[in-house]
Amino acid sequence: MNNRIAALVVAAAALVGVQSSAGVAEAQALTRFEHQRIAWHDCRTGPDDPLGAQLASVGARCAEVTVPLDYADPGGRTISLAIARRAATDQAHRRGTLMVNTGGPGPSRDGVVWLTQGLPPEVPQSAPAVAAGYDLVGMDPRFFGLSTPLECGWPADRYLASAQWSGLDRAAFDRSVAVAKDLAAKCASRRDVLPYVSTRNVARDMDIVRAALGEPKVSYLGWSFGAYLGAVYSQMFGDRLDRLVIDSVAAPDAPGPRFTRDTAPADAAALRDWATWAARRDNEYHLGSTTNRVLAAVDEIVRAATREPLKVGTYRIEAPMIPGMLLTVDDSDDFYAALSTQVREMRDAASGRTVIPTGMLAQKLALYTTTDVIPAFGFSATVANHCADRTGSRDPETYYRDIQVHRATEPLFGPLARQITPCAFWPTAPAEPPTKIANSHPALIISASGDPALPYPGQQAMHRALTGSRMLTLTDAFRHGVYLGDTTKCVRETVETYLLDGTLPGADVSCPQDPSSGGGSAS
Repeated sequence: MNNRIAALVVAAAALVGVQSSAGVAEAQALTRFEHQRIAWHDCRTGPDDPLGAQLASVGARCAEVTVPLDYADPGGRTISLAIARRAATDQAHRRGTLMVNTGGPGPSRDGVVWLTQGLPPEVPQSAPAVAAGYDLVGMDPRFFGLSTPLECGWPADRYLASAQWSGLDRAAFDRSVAVAKDLAAKCASRRDVLPYVSTRNVARDMDIVRAALGEPKVSYLGWSFGAYLGAVYSQMFGDRLDRLVIDSVAAPDAPGPRFTRDTAPADAAALRDWATWAARRDNEYHLGSTTNRVLAAVDEIVRAATREPLKVGTYRIEAPMIPGMLLTVDDSDDFYAALSTQVREMRDAASGRTVIPTGMLAQKLALYTTTDVIPAFGFSATVANHCADRTGSRDPETYYRDIQVHRATEPLFGPLARQITPCAFWPTAPAEPPTKIANSHPALIISASGDPALPYPGQQAMHRALTGSRMLTLTDAFRHGVYLGDTTKCVRETVETYLLDGTLPGADVSCPQDPSSGGGSAS
């Protein structure tokens, strides 16, 4: 995300309805996009298209929508967006169109499947009443999925050596600087599109889709990145927005190159919650009978890897890899069980035992070491979005000093959370400033009190910025993504009452996590 002001003032004025003569001209230039004909077709692109098959199975149809690459130049180059739509099954009580973004940033046509079929396999929930009352629309954001994908040719191991590599000491930090510089250089050939990967442009694309669908207003549901996108849309196009639900949202000024900077305390709290869960099952995992003993086993792993990389099958685990391998996003029994098995195998390796990795650990190590470019993961497009949204320091020493200042209070996760990213060496600057979010549009904000990915204080800051919002907090929960991902009845009923009846809670709501949903603190 970036800070440089580019020549977008005229187009921005048109988009918010400022009636200058130039603004009117730009608005007229967008008319051809807003009134384009949508040609719907089968979502399956071929036999090896599981998402297309899922979309087809729930009755969705797919299409492509054309939008400007650069909204400051709507008569110039265009790109194609992939969308999926499933019509409301109860047409007599149809509420309108609900646009869905499942986060990432990444492909989001799967949101149509989430609401109609559920979130397989752990929590197979769906929202049949919502799916009955709304036309559901999912859009792959520009440069992700089937929407003119952006791929800079980043091998998975190189990207993960940046995103999941912790600057625990000077040598490890210097290595991360070199990797970040190399990844940025690989995107230099895409200078023509990099400034336009921003969340603001995704919001503009959404509004083109809204208009092309013939909808004067849409409702919106988004998780994580999708939640931030919803807040941006409310700021830019609030008069075209009906009901807004944002789940696990970032602080208003967080998205960009340093969006993880404040996550270390939340990551540590979530790891402690897992340790409590594991301690209660010491007879199974043998990591310690108390929370502190389990955490001491983690410290033992880090110390051993600092002395010498751990040997796990044919793999080697270096100390800077370990914080990233301990990140959590889910406090379910299934996730905590898999993490406990991973930590036990790492602890055995730290003790000198012969270990063949299984389950979660085997999957992670295979990914961390593959030199394949995996376009489906959208690694380079994700970083491009961060770099297009807001600027970050281009001085590597800024990041290293930040790590050192916080080392005492954030010993495990701080060097990872505050790590340098490819944006420090990015070949382009943002095309415009980031969105300042401050409006009174009604909204329902869904949060977990212990969200390890986007910390709760930042979500509270978004609540304050959206002065018409109500906040539902899932208490004593350490997960990222609440609605549909957690089985707590209070969450489901509050969200669906708002989406279907338009009734926001009269005040902020706290929902205790159902015992069957949670981890260490709740079970």
